[in-house]
Amino acid sequence: MNWFSGLFGKKSAAEPQILAPVDEAEPPQTPRSAPAEADGLGLPSFQGTASDHLRDGHRGPLDIARFRLRDAFTPSRPINRPQMFAGRTQVLRTLIRAIEEQHLHVVLYGERGIGKTSLLNILTQLAQNAKYIVRYVSCSEDADFNTTFRSILRDLPLMYHKDYAPTSEEAERGASLLELVGEEPLSVAKAGELLARLANTRVVIILDEYDRAANPAFRSAIAELIKTLSDRSVRVQLVIAGVASSLSELIDRIPSIRRNILGLQVPNMDDQEIAQLVRNGQSVSGLNFAPDVVRFITSFACGSPYIASLLSQYSGIMTLDRGATTVEKSDVVAAIRKALEEIRLRVPPQTLYRIDQAYQAGYSSVLGLLACTALNAGGTLQSSLVTEVANVEGWAPGCIDEIEHNFGLVGRISGDPSGAYHFMDEGVPIYLWMNYAEGELCRQDPHKTF
Repeated sequence: MNWFSGLFGKKSAAEPQILAPVDEAEPPQTPRSAPAEADGLGLPSFQGTASDHLRDGHRGPLDIARFRLRDAFTPSRPINRPQMFAGRTQVLRTLIRAIEEQHLHVVLYGERGIGKTSLLNILTQLAQNAKYIVRYVSCSEDADFNTTFRSILRDLPLMYHKDYAPTSEEAERGASLLELVGEEPLSVAKAGELLARLANTRVVIILDEYDRAANPAFRSAIAELIKTLSDRSVRVQLVIAGVASSLSELIDRIPSIRRNILGLQVPNMDDQEIAQLVRNGQSVSGLNFAPDVVRFITSFACGSPYIASLLSQYSGIMTLDRGATTVEKSDVVAAIRKALEEIRLRVPPQTLYRIDQAYQAGYSSVLGLLACTALNAGGTLQSSLVTEVANVEGWAPGCIDEIEHNFGLVGRISGDPSGAYHFMDEGVPIYLWMNYAEGELCRQDPHKTF
């Protein structure tokens, strides 16, 4: 685990090395690209129009860079442009082979913000380029089989049904498979029968946000459909994606379907992939991220594309606000503080209260390092990793049990045979890690104003 030795290998247990020193900040400069006031009323104005064009008075070089920055880094939304997609080539290759060569159904899982939907967006474009029919569905909490698959059948042309020629009246008027469904609720058997009649095409059905589907009947129906499609060698494959730490969290019924699916955990990005993400954004925005700044961002990202994109975006904003186009380490530090404010607002108040209580009890450092460990390990805290963190901070390995019982911030993963832990709130590790890292920066130079 290079990330672990990198964090702790150069300092004593009481003083782990986390970050590189921060360069001196540039002298204060007058911002030259901040949004202008609207109509002299003292109100901020939009720089661009709804048609994505810069407005008059906002067309200087820094204005253009600020306008482009919004598309260069997108922490709040997934990637949908192949040229902005960083790394993940092996994961994509595995996905394509599973679909094209093995005719397997795929279950894609991992922590939130790890890039699952971005992967699905690029997979969709690659499949469509190969003339696959791709139907994407974002599952809701009340998702049911009848509604979901009626909408899918509506998008499958009847011209691909074995019993209808492409020149038939129904095909020529654009009829879909839904027209073969009656008024009664759509059953798994009926859906399977219709899909089994497809010919001269292949279909990929993507069910994203599957973890949100709380209806057990829906999940059971999906598992049953997977078995039906596999047993009959239907030219339709499902790709299921959701937040989970294991395959069983998403597919927990009908064990016999496990031989028909590929469970694929989306891994953290490595340092080269994070660097590519930053360079992609640099090419779009026109800002300059020097190699040492890219390494600085990478040291914080813990392999998370969300953290890397968030810090890169805010760093760019801080750079433009001081009228520059070269991102400095001081801009990244300011971005960490800005991002920390944003992330704190997303943590439930009761959780923040428990965190504050844990901090007062002296657990701030160990919580920060446990959070970093969880982020680097896909959300899972194995006992061996907990022991390493405890040793660094001079705590007994049992400190995690104290954190669980006294503050409820961590808990054992249900059904995990190794007894691994995870943070109970998925947004907490990022907050704890960045809070700890920001404190480390201040500790390195408490007299410096970033």
